[in-house]
Amino acid sequence: MHGLYDIRPDKHIHYKFHPGQEKAWESTARFICILSGTQGGKTTFGPPWLYREIQERGPGEYLVATPTFPLLYVKALPEFKYLFEKVLHMGRFIQTPIKRFEFRREGLRRMFGDRYPYDRTTVYFGHAMDPDSLEAATYKAAWLDEAGQKKFKIGSWEAIQRRLSIHQGRVLFTTTPYYLGWLKWEVADRSGKDSDYDLIRFESKLNPAFPEDEWERMQNTLPKWKFDLFYRAVWSRPAGLIYDNWNEGDKVQPFKIPDNWRRIIGVDFGGLNTCVLFCAEDSEKSCLYVYRIYHPREKRTSEHHVREIRKGEPEELFAIGGGPSEDQWRMEFKAAGLEVRKPPISDVEVGIDRVYAAHQAGRIKVFSNLLEYFDEKESYSRELDDLGEPTEKIEDKHEFHVMDCERYIWAELGEGRGTGESAINPPVDPLDDLNWEREYV
Repeated sequence: MHGLYDIRPDKHIHYKFHPGQEKAWESTARFICILSGTQGGKTTFGPPWLYREIQERGPGEYLVATPTFPLLYVKALPEFKYLFEKVLHMGRFIQTPIKRFEFRREGLRRMFGDRYPYDRTTVYFGHAMDPDSLEAATYKAAWLDEAGQKKFKIGSWEAIQRRLSIHQGRVLFTTTPYYLGWLKWEVADRSGKDSDYDLIRFESKLNPAFPEDEWERMQNTLPKWKFDLFYRAVWSRPAGLIYDNWNEGDKVQPFKIPDNWRRIIGVDFGGLNTCVLFCAEDSEKSCLYVYRIYHPREKRTSEHHVREIRKGEPEELFAIGGGPSEDQWRMEFKAAGLEVRKPPISDVEVGIDRVYAAHQAGRIKVFSNLLEYFDEKESYSRELDDLGEPTEKIEDKHEFHVMDCERYIWAELGEGRGTGESAINPPVDPLDDLNWEREYV
């Protein structure tokens, strides 16, 4: 029988929670975040919690989501199926065309008794790489496993909240703190300040099944940051973080941008991921305020993109972006009413160096409501080698559209680190064809 629960002779489930799990079980918060070290007993807790939610909230639609579908099959789905199929015989898991668990009528009768009509009840399984895939139902509760991974996007969390709104559904997060991303700012940090949020943190060794000598071995062999993250469940900045010099002081409360401030936008082209970062220059302080992100994540015409980009913006926008080979995109945007200049520097590392220097000089300020910016900033990292040392390769490089936009802007405006003052140079006059030919061709 499963180590976390068994079935008593009277057919009732007997749970054997350790203190961390017990605290999460007793929590009445709407959003419960279990932050646990590896093998601490977080994922095994998900199915019992969701089963109780379904019992209490009645027939309807529920959600289990992981960062990717492959990860779903590693742990969350086997744990779910063990309780719901093998132990409780509630229904069956259906693989295609939509991954879901359908309750049988007999299972509903045993679960609800006479409290509810035996309406259809379904648990859907989604992945967070595509936020749109989570918009298909109206959920009564959700279990989000490993939501602290980089692949679990802030857009997915926003989509899930929309689908929970009607029923004000509860959410259980079960994860290890992989990086300083949206889960920390949007969920964990609200615990103790907002009664809707509750953070339950416990180390791997709180699980009685976790060997003490294994704890000591990993503590003695792993870098401190890695041991803190993966065994103590303590957030720390991992090795390989590219912009390790930005801090909370770079965040500012949103305000109305003065009309006389110059607007500068970085554009990253893409069929489904065209993204634009909007900045305004405070010439007195010699810094840029990042105040808006446009990232629709859907196929649109160039005319549609330009119309949405210009909405609410002044007529004069200095736009720069795209790679060296994306002239066709620039031509189409120009035809639609927005000229996008080619960055003067195509080397990614030089662009990164200039953004780094701008952070170092305190020349980047960001509106605090731009969660996508902060999430990318804290996860933009280099791959690590077998010894845990950073390599030159950027991890999942093509997923960081906001960072690319920022890099295009500072490729034009900045200077490399260690060069002293970083100038914010005036843009080339868009009507000056001579300058355009000299600078960009």
